[in-house]
Formats: sequence, C-alpha cells, structure tokens
Amino acid sequence: MNLPKTYPIDPADEGRRLDQFLRSALGEALSRSRIQELIRSGDVTVDGAAVSRNGVLLRAGQVIRVCIPEPDPPAVRPEKSDLAVIYEDEHLLALDKPCGMAVHPGAGRKSGTLVNALMGARTELSDLGGSQRPGIVHRLDKDTSGVILVAKTNHAHRALSDLFAARQMHKTYSALVHGRVEHLEGRIEKAIGRSSKVRTRMEISISGKVREARTDYRVEQRFAYSTLLEVRPATGRTHQIRVHLADLGYPVVGDCVYGRLRDDCRLMLHALRIEFTHPFTNAPVKIEAPPPEAFEAVLKAERDRTV
Repeated sequence: MNLPKTYPIDPADEGRRLDQFLRSALGEALSRSRIQELIRSGDVTVDGAAVSRNGVLLRAGQVIRVCIPEPDPPAVRPEKSDLAVIYEDEHLLALDKPCGMAVHPGAGRKSGTLVNALMGARTELSDLGGSQRPGIVHRLDKDTSGVILVAKTNHAHRALSDLFAARQMHKTYSALVHGRVEHLEGRIEKAIGRSSKVRTRMEISISGKVREARTDYRVEQRFAYSTLLEVRPATGRTHQIRVHLADLGYPVVGDCVYGRLRDDCRLMLHALRIEFTHPFTNAPVKIEAPPPEAFEAVLKAERDRTV
C-alpha cells in the first residue's frame, strides 16, 4: 500500500462534500468512482475515523487521510510451452526445468517463465503463492536446470512447504567448478545475506539481515582445470550453492555473477535429484532429472582436456 496522503481542511473548504474535496485534491490521479470506492472500503478517514458516505460535509480543522492500495499485479498470461513432467500425482508434479527459464514473472520479465507455461498447460495449481506464483513451492535460479516441485492444491502446498521448512526435502545438485578441489568432501557453514552494494547479489556476511546456510559437497571427478561435484544444500538460501562455492575459491563454471566475468558456457549447476517422504501416502519419493545435453557437452570437453 502507498503511504497515506494527508489533507488538513482549511476554512475555505468548510461545507464541501468529502468526495468533491478529494476529487480536487487528488487532481486527475483518481476517477470520481475510484474515490467513492475508497470511501466505501474504509481507506478514507476523517480525524482518524472511517467514513461510509461520499457526501459527508467537511469542517475546518479536520484532517483527511487517504490510503490508496497498490493495484493488483496483472494476471500471468498463459503460454504454450513444452513442460518436461517427470513425476505427477493428484497432489503435486515435478518438472525438469531447462536452463534459461525463470520460474515466475518478475521485474521486467512478464513472459517465458515456468509459471506462464504452467498456466498454459491448464493444470490445477495451488494459489497460496499469489497470482504471480501459482503452484510454486520453491525456486531454482533462472540458469539452473533440473528438478523443481509444483503444488497442485493448497493442501499439498502447505505440506510441501512444511517439509522444506523442516529440512526433510533432500536435494542433490551436480556442479562443475573452476579449479581442482583439494578435499574429497567437505561442508560449508557460512551465513548468507543480501549485498548492501548490489541488491541482486548475495554474499557471505556476519552482520545485518543474514540467514544460516549449510552446503555439503563431494568430489565426483577431477579434471585438469575443473572439478565435478555432488552438492547437497541443507538449507535453501538464494544463490546458496553459488555463493558458498565461490567463497571456497571454486566458483561454478558459467557463473558470471559470482565467478569469472566472461565464462562462455551455461551455468554448470543442475538440480539432479530430490528425495522426500510423500506427505499424503508416506511412501518414499525419489525424483531425478539427468543433466541435459549442453551440460554433458561441457563435461566431455573437460574430460578431453584432461587426457
């Protein structure tokens, strides 16, 4: 909601109707019908009390406050797009999200997202995430490919969210990083917060609004100039894997934000697997999406450089 607008009533305005006064005070910003709607909804107060009639006559010395709610965001436009469904039941579905596809609309991005495609598929989706994020329980970075879960009902959305909050969703990623990782396995436990300099970046921090974060990793294969890791994040902070590995000295290949400025390939981070106990059947669920061809092509090039 926008900050309230305040209008003291001068003697010259005494006796004017409330709606007529606001029409003059707000100029062309709002129509007469919109002003009357604000009055009826309680968003206009006179001396702190809500009024219900448009024709209230004003007295000198009164103070009018008007709160104008932010407009609802535009509905997400359905779009036809092939979705790689790898698991589905009456409660949820799992998709293999491609690299380069954002999960939901955001600033300057209104189309081409996973949500646009979900809306176009006309599948049932939960609405707990709001009109811009139907069905979305968790996210993957735009350039991270792999397994993502979608809730079909509000009941499923709450249950899946509870599993994430309780850290009972076990996620495994494949990551190719620059450099030869020294230790066969390791754990990174460093809090992450938003950068005070660049708001779209996250960073290791010990002050301000930070959240604990833990990432476990294991070496899968070492190449001449890079290492393939199996990565298991215990928490789900924004950009967590990328920030942690970059801080360790092994940025993800293709990461132009936290790694090298001119990597010439896709982000080499893939959500390989997610495992959990189904919240309604209590059956163990293991969902996998093998790395796409572009990911495998980079790995092959690294193997060839090693020979």
